[in-house]
Amino acid sequence: MTSLKKTKGQLEADISAAVTQFEREHLGRGPKESRTFIIQDMILIRLKGVLTPAEEQLAAEKDGAQLIKQVRMRLIESSRSLLEKIVKEKTGAEIKSLHTDISSRTGERVFVFCLNKDLEEELKKNFTA
Repeated sequence: MTSLKKTKGQLEADISAAVTQFEREHLGRGPKESRTFIIQDMILIRLKGVLTPAEEQLAAEKDGAQLIKQVRMRLIESSRSLLEKIVKEKTGAEIKSLHTDISSRTGERVFVFCLNKDLEEELKKNFTA
């Protein structure tokens, strides 16, 4: 089944599962919860519970939060092509830009993928024929 034959909800669930698997395989730990939202030409992914117990301890120390952010950002940058490949395979869209941040206070990470097309509109067209 190609991605554009899926409903918006099915595609969002597929992307969440793929990003969770990416986190497990490439960062050593998956999130406790993952949710994806397709909004026009963007994909927003919210991951909860991504910090390891060691990172949670480090976050409480002076400059620990900043260190966690720096390390996680470097890890994502080194794996960026894999993330972009996941999104392209699932959606058929080219990635124009990727933005991410992590909160050491809440243990949440967000990804925002900006795409070369309005994926939400394309999905609507496929299911309103």
